[in-house]
Amino acid sequence: MEKVLFIDLTERKVWSEEKGELFKKFLGGSGVAINLLHELCPEKEDPFSPENPIIFAVGPLLGVYPSCTKTIAMFKSPLTGNLGESHAGGRFGTALRCAGYGAVVIKGVSAEPVYLDIYDNDKVLFKRAASFLGLPPRRIIDYLKREDVLGLESVIATGLASEKFVAFAGVIVDKHFYFGRLGLGTIFGAKNLKAIRITSDGKIPIKNVDEYKILYDEIYEKIVKTDAMAKYHNLGTPQNVHSLNEIRGLPTRNFLSGYFEEAETISGEYFADNILLRKMPCSHCPIGCKHVALVKEQFAAQHELEVLELPYDYEPIYSLGSNLGVSDTVGVLKLISTCDLYGLDAMITGNLLAWVTEAFMRNLVTEKETLGLKPKWGYYETYIKMIENIVKMPNSFYASLAMGKVPVKEGESFYMTIGGNGVAGYHTGLAQVLGTAIGARHSHVSNAGYSLDQKYLGKELPPEEIVDTLITEEQKRCILESCGVCLFARRVYDLELISKALNPLGWNYSADELREIGKEIYRLKFKFKFREGFQFETLHIPERFFETPSANGLISKKKFFKALNYAAKRIKELAEIPVVEKK
Repeated sequence: MEKVLFIDLTERKVWSEEKGELFKKFLGGSGVAINLLHELCPEKEDPFSPENPIIFAVGPLLGVYPSCTKTIAMFKSPLTGNLGESHAGGRFGTALRCAGYGAVVIKGVSAEPVYLDIYDNDKVLFKRAASFLGLPPRRIIDYLKREDVLGLESVIATGLASEKFVAFAGVIVDKHFYFGRLGLGTIFGAKNLKAIRITSDGKIPIKNVDEYKILYDEIYEKIVKTDAMAKYHNLGTPQNVHSLNEIRGLPTRNFLSGYFEEAETISGEYFADNILLRKMPCSHCPIGCKHVALVKEQFAAQHELEVLELPYDYEPIYSLGSNLGVSDTVGVLKLISTCDLYGLDAMITGNLLAWVTEAFMRNLVTEKETLGLKPKWGYYETYIKMIENIVKMPNSFYASLAMGKVPVKEGESFYMTIGGNGVAGYHTGLAQVLGTAIGARHSHVSNAGYSLDQKYLGKELPPEEIVDTLITEEQKRCILESCGVCLFARRVYDLELISKALNPLGWNYSADELREIGKEIYRLKFKFKFREGFQFETLHIPERFFETPSANGLISKKKFFKALNYAAKRIKELAEIPVVEKK
């Protein structure tokens, strides 16, 4: 855990450094990553610069306890211009840790397309990847995955969107998992990096084995024999489709409504009953939350078919389903498959397509811009062609969309992004919008404001109480991220349990000490954002949020901005940024 592997793509140099004090102070994961980002990313650096580092970091519980599976990636985001942070499961983190590393830092730019072969003992091979250009990430992963590996192997890869520098390109992990948000794949493209393969056969040392075994069994029982994570095993996150639709919180047709009349055919229940092939777990997790569908696609005449195994989750189902008025089950899967084909973040892709559809209906966008395509709610074939154009950028209109920008100022009020990041599939109320606005990476999982909306459905909380609750929750999640805990397991791993779980590994922290570390990680994330020019005062909040009734009714614009101003002051104080009082 104390070893950081450094890879310079420009000079093709590899070395490692012991960072024991850093890991001791910040555990791992996002705590270590944000410190390295402050240290290694020059201030106000262009995200596409060779000096913008890619940082992968893992936590001390990863690969040791059930459902501790997440690797943290950090970088300067090409989409927002400030903090880029993305989390992924699969085998990547466990392979990284078993190779003997707590973190990997990649800087520079390769003179030619390359992929990295990483082993233990600082062995890294730079291999040509020109033959991978234009290929789907899954095909690259299939090619690089070996059958005769002794130990653990993980492969991550990018697609054409990365090569084209689409600002929201992602990285696919082990075929079924994603570093999806904020453009990590774009930075891969800027570095001419196509893929990474990690092979390891090391072990993770346990200091007190007897204590570890007892605690492991206790945690395992909570995970598999209580309702804490039952939802994720049974239907997975697509269970949200029905539950949100029932309370009128399912974003539909670009948030024009919170209810989708055809939600049944894109629900978790429908998927599970009709097209579910299997459930895919991350390494060392008994849940198997990743649900995989079996999809047949015809690629030529005379019934020439390709069979695809395609993972599906709630967020792409919402963004490419209800948000586009698409109720055709196979149509939603084809849209998800198209995003995967190019290596795109499905959420912001859906946000963009929904915006284009509404802008087209309002005559703000014409066939001249769309190159003859006529976007219409529910017509997924048109959306597939538009995704292709976003990646290939045949004109300035699509090039603007590829940067995550809308080219018509009059349409900004219904472009559903906050802080540059596409919003998630929850129109539950004030806490969800506010949570996304004040989250360090403008993500719904930063602090889960939607959960607060649903917990107090129909009740009105004071704005200050909502802000304080969201900030406290995000600080706690900084610890989960730093330890490698999957946020789906947050009901199991409270700070007291994390404190106990660290003990057999030789890490001695009380719950209160962990709480203070979480506050410091949170502070450093916002300090980086402010350093790179982020301002609450210029934060884009779509008017649509205040026009369409949420699950908790119409959101008061006055109350929202009262809460936002209070949050901005609190966060600046926490980040030690001078607060200028308005006269």
